[in-house]
Amino acid sequence: MAVLSTAGNAATMTKDTARRHRTSFTRRNFLKGLGALSATVSAGGLTFPVLADGTEAAAIPAEYRASLVLRVNDSVHRLQVPNRATLLDVLRDELGLTGAKPACSEGHCGACTVLVDRQPVYSCSQLAVLIEGRDVLTVEGLEKNGKLDPVQQAFIDADAMQCGYCIPGQIMSARALLDANPSPGTDEVRKAMCGNICRCGAYMNILKAVTGGRQDG
Repeated sequence: MAVLSTAGNAATMTKDTARRHRTSFTRRNFLKGLGALSATVSAGGLTFPVLADGTEAAAIPAEYRASLVLRVNDSVHRLQVPNRATLLDVLRDELGLTGAKPACSEGHCGACTVLVDRQPVYSCSQLAVLIEGRDVLTVEGLEKNGKLDPVQQAFIDADAMQCGYCIPGQIMSARALLDANPSPGTDEVRKAMCGNICRCGAYMNILKAVTGGRQDG
């Protein structure tokens, strides 16, 4: 009888323990865990805790940082950046050049387009350390002596924007096209701009703006 009683107590304890484990894993606790996870910055297997204001709680170890020299808009910048930093990260967070926009972070939408050696690239998918020694041009570098670039002015004249979020990337792709071919046909314009998505659907006016930029240089 004592053996049966002991076995019965053990079974009851096992059931109670299992019940506590089941009830401890709730949707609320799961969401709390996700909230805690979002308070870290993921970096290819490395995570760095961040404070509420977005700053890193601890400096990234030196072995995960790189020294590089970037030439951006005809200015030379000597920087210490995380190895994992994209060109977009450095432009926005280190240099304060916020024209290139973060959006898809996958190299699909074109909002982050800048020119590297006069070629359009998605800066969200380019590691900054791989851009050293190359010329970077952002939308901020187009204006000269207070005068807008002809492509910038053409976008204004054609009213080629609604929310405007994608427009810096659109302008940079258009500038690259016109630098390579000052007189592209309509089909060439469409092909060159197909990597830049406008979620507002202002494509007809964007096309008009690029052909206007074509006429003005």
